[in-house]
Amino acid sequence: MKDFFEESVERKGTASFKWDMTKEVFKTDTDVLPMWVADMDFRPPKAITDALHARVEHGIYGYTYIGDSVVEAITSWLSRRVSWNIKKEWILYSNGVVPSIGKAIQALTKPGDKIMIQSPVYPPFFSMVKENDRVIENCPLVEEKDQYGINFDAFEASLKTGVKMFILCHPHNPIGRVWTETELRKMANLCLENDVIIVSDEIHSDLVLKPYKHVPMASLSEEIAQQTITLIAPSKTFNLAGLQASISITPNKDFREKIQDVDKKLGFHTLNTFGILAMEMGYRHGEEWLEGLLDYLKGNVETVENYFKEHLPELKLVPAQATYLLWIDCRKLELSDAKLNKLFVEDGKVGFNPGTSFGKGGEGFVRMNVACPQATVLEGLKRMKQAIKG
Repeated sequence: MKDFFEESVERKGTASFKWDMTKEVFKTDTDVLPMWVADMDFRPPKAITDALHARVEHGIYGYTYIGDSVVEAITSWLSRRVSWNIKKEWILYSNGVVPSIGKAIQALTKPGDKIMIQSPVYPPFFSMVKENDRVIENCPLVEEKDQYGINFDAFEASLKTGVKMFILCHPHNPIGRVWTETELRKMANLCLENDVIIVSDEIHSDLVLKPYKHVPMASLSEEIAQQTITLIAPSKTFNLAGLQASISITPNKDFREKIQDVDKKLGFHTLNTFGILAMEMGYRHGEEWLEGLLDYLKGNVETVENYFKEHLPELKLVPAQATYLLWIDCRKLELSDAKLNKLFVEDGKVGFNPGTSFGKGGEGFVRMNVACPQATVLEGLKRMKQAIKG
């Protein structure tokens, strides 16, 4: 399986946002190695590709519905992978987790309502709140030794300011935390006490590195489940982002009906033919591939960690518990964020997400994507060293 992930697949010239938009994104004419946007440079499981080929060969792409076999694949996957047993009627579909967040905001809150997030966090959390005319209540995560945690006194105080919804990133992007059951229960119970709806973005839940385990927020109790909307997708798991298929799960009938009302206003009825098929094939046949991926990603994380220790002690890798996105502390370089970005892009010719794009607490950090062949990881590290030492 390792050889599969070692394959170098040429992505330039395929309208790849990651590879074909580097000049526009990084505002430079230099040949930048893109290690930023969250998709992988790996082919998906063969079962997905074969099924898509067969569908193309059939040659007719008319209106498609989501059948019971898709539902069975989703429910079976969640039962096997995270011991969460859900019902068919709990499931709604969307063309992405970000649109799902937007729909939940529109359906369950009003303009001017406060929505809480925890920076540094995935940038669309900010934009979805602002674009829907709601107010951000930011309760930043706190640095604790080598990792991040939650100040629960501040968390409770923020909720009591009139927050109506809390958007949780679980596992967390960009810091790579897998929240423990204890932490999840504390957050959920405080939300219950203050009647705050939980939107739990669990898109990276399949990408938890051993020995860590993902616990779905809604699996903790019936009461918590009734207060929670869980968002998942095969896009990060199997590298299918371009097929735009995601899932919202909640046992709360009132929540579902209100979200479905938003879907009606948007004219959204179902997913595209290829997204439906790829989702089913991934959840039905992708487990062996995923286990190989997780082993390979863990090796890439260790490569970065060891390289920093040997060659770049100025940089500190926040321990990665999940995702293929590494949160790198560059503060010992004592550079402004503008100069840090210039250092890597112009001098090193390597492109990362600047930490400032993730909000308060991201200053002096960059996010690095290591979902690529190890040779690419090593090339990126070499360019970092060249920039810093040069």
